[in-house]
Amino acid sequence: MEIIKNEIIKAVKILKNGGIVVFPTDTAFGVGCRIDDEKAVKRLFEIRRRPKEKATPVLVDTVIMAQNYLMPIPKDVIDNLIEPYWSGALTIILPCQIKKVPALVRGEGSTLGVRIPNHPVVRSIIKNVGVPILGPSANFHGERTPFKFEDLDPKFIKLVDYVVPGECTIKQPSTVINCSVKPWKILREGAIKVQSSRPKADQPLAEKFKVKRTLLIDTSSNEEITVGLRINEEEK
Repeated sequence: MEIIKNEIIKAVKILKNGGIVVFPTDTAFGVGCRIDDEKAVKRLFEIRRRPKEKATPVLVDTVIMAQNYLMPIPKDVIDNLIEPYWSGALTIILPCQIKKVPALVRGEGSTLGVRIPNHPVVRSIIKNVGVPILGPSANFHGERTPFKFEDLDPKFIKLVDYVVPGECTIKQPSTVINCSVKPWKILREGAIKVQSSRPKADQPLAEKFKVKRTLLIDTSSNEEITVGLRINEEEK
């Protein structure tokens, strides 16, 4: 535990000073910098070779931290997604306060993808940094996602300031839902599963929160999945 504590302290110091750190999350190894340092944000995009028009997700440690950078979160998003599935492998895209979020982070748009990871190391790092940190996977754009420490590309590691060792618990990408549109759209199906035969949230999660949740899917688009959410037979 003392070793982990020291790793966290070092990572926090580097991030506070504008550095870039690789860290384990519940889904995969991420790479991040503080959201309010535009120089660090630009450097992170350059390291990942990520196109400037591609927005990147951010990680927060509390809903309150997320609210500081988002427009008011709709109640249905809080009730049906945030309360049941955060912390966890669900990235939610919502309208943001554009003056607080660098253009690169939001892909020069007006929305922001946010999630609270279910991993004590990265949660502690975020809490002690005091602001959200960027949280894309720790790889060059388009390359393989590192779900294990040994998956990290040595060439990539040489470009960052520090690597926090550890283990990812889920080893699957997060599910991404765009809640800035109505109906909501699933942009990526990940660790929170949606079944095609009888579309619904992953059964263990539904049982855990003692609520009947059925995801209603419109698969008419080849690129995106339109989704509605039925709670106890009332469609949302």
